[in-house]
Amino acid sequence: MAEFGSKLSRQWHDAVNVLLGLWLVISPWLFGYTAESTAAWNAWVPGVIVAVAAIAALTAFQEWEEWVNALLGVWLVVSPWITGYATVTAAVWNHVIVGIVTAALAIWAAWQARQQPARAH
Repeated sequence: MAEFGSKLSRQWHDAVNVLLGLWLVISPWLFGYTAESTAAWNAWVPGVIVAVAAIAALTAFQEWEEWVNALLGVWLVVSPWITGYATVTAAVWNHVIVGIVTAALAIWAAWQARQQPARAH
């Protein structure tokens, strides 16, 4: 258990991305846009993938998991305009903010991994 706590303190950004993924999954109900199917599904599917990739990074770090989350973060930022739900204000703000934070944390984690390749993940 102490080893997991140590890993969690080193990889706190992955733990935050797990929480952000879970937030995305529940956010359509919290903000009331479940009836907007495109916006809701665009929260649920990336949310699950972000959370699973971050959990995978916590258990057995691989840099590709960070890049998956970085790409999903970018997708969340641009998707309201690409998929046509830019008028659903709550979904747009939620996806843009979570997307920026998710991408930034994932890129930071990947950058840190490259800076200290000998560090045990």
